[in-house]
Amino acid sequence: MATMSRACVCLLVLFLGLMDTNFVHGSPNYRDALAKSLLFFQGQRSGRLPSGQKISWRSNSGLSDGSLAHRPEDMDTARTVYWVSPSNPGSDVAAETAAALAAASMVFRKVDPKYAAVLVKTAKKVMQFAMQYRGAYSDSLGSAVCPFYCSYSGYKDELVWGATWLFRATNDVSYYNFLKSIGADDSPDVFSWDNKFAGAHVLLARRALVDNDRNFENFVHEAEDFMCKILPNSPSSSTRYTQGGLMYKMSESNLQYVTSITFLLTTYAKYMKAAKHTFNCNGVNIYPNTLLAVAKKQVDYILGVNPIKMSYMVGFGANYPKRIHHRGSSLPSHASHPQSIGCDGGFQAYYYSANPNPNILTGAIVGGPNENDGYADDRTAYSQSEPATYINGAFVGPVAYFVGSYSR
Repeated sequence: MATMSRACVCLLVLFLGLMDTNFVHGSPNYRDALAKSLLFFQGQRSGRLPSGQKISWRSNSGLSDGSLAHRPEDMDTARTVYWVSPSNPGSDVAAETAAALAAASMVFRKVDPKYAAVLVKTAKKVMQFAMQYRGAYSDSLGSAVCPFYCSYSGYKDELVWGATWLFRATNDVSYYNFLKSIGADDSPDVFSWDNKFAGAHVLLARRALVDNDRNFENFVHEAEDFMCKILPNSPSSSTRYTQGGLMYKMSESNLQYVTSITFLLTTYAKYMKAAKHTFNCNGVNIYPNTLLAVAKKQVDYILGVNPIKMSYMVGFGANYPKRIHHRGSSLPSHASHPQSIGCDGGFQAYYYSANPNPNILTGAIVGGPNENDGYADDRTAYSQSEPATYINGAFVGPVAYFVGSYSR
């Protein structure tokens, strides 16, 4: 009997050791995914790194003039600084900055009120510049930002976005009057770094749903029109889904749209729950859990619940991209190869190599699979293999929501 008991214990220990720690109660380990998604940003740091740096293969960079054309630690070519001004306006970049400052002021309001006050004061100044001197930054800066980061959607969405966040942070009705004066009724079916309308509509709808202010009911309609264009069971949906269930908006870094839209799905579902609110898409009833089911599907897909069982977050799970399009990750670390690697020197030996990247950029989410749920794991296929801050930044929101939902 004792022998049998010891055997059972041994089998149990073996079983627990073989269990996939990236899954908890049948769902991905959202807490681990959240921690790693935040860790990714340490790999993007420039300057003198702090003592608590956890992405240990990165070293100091950008301490003198240089560019990100090669390994960040070897930057030595000219880094030109550009700016916007009254004669060369950039309403989009200025209003986006104002939105970020206003949002951050709300985060620090209780823990550091003095800093929060500085943030909101600066946000007001920057927003005033954006409103007073109208123009797209890519028209002013041209080839310095195009074709990769042109303001394709124009600057109106950023003006609405900036005014929305300042209204949320200050409750100053002048920002609400401003966004009404320029019109905030565009009806997109995407939310991204270049198009902020849907995000503004969702945030403004909060005022009606959570604060019960009827003056904002038109934004509820705008937000729900967007949701109806996203949901797969909606008659008015304009969003494609792969066979595996992933939203597929565009072939260029598709996961940037997936993470951003998923963030809005979880956010609006939270507002709906608070207000005990439902709506319908051409006769199809939509509940908070309708949005959350789609959002969870997207998060789970990114974390490996997909046809090829590939986690699109580096370092999460056993099967994740090993050849990401990222110079710091794909070239030897400065510690292992202290000699400088020139801008051209990294291509033949490393960029075109079939070997896995020598440095693991933990938490990085890549551009993602193609429309057939396929992924080549090829660093030269940058549309699929390149990570970006605007992919991870949007992912933090929904995965944090599911940490809270599945930790209770």
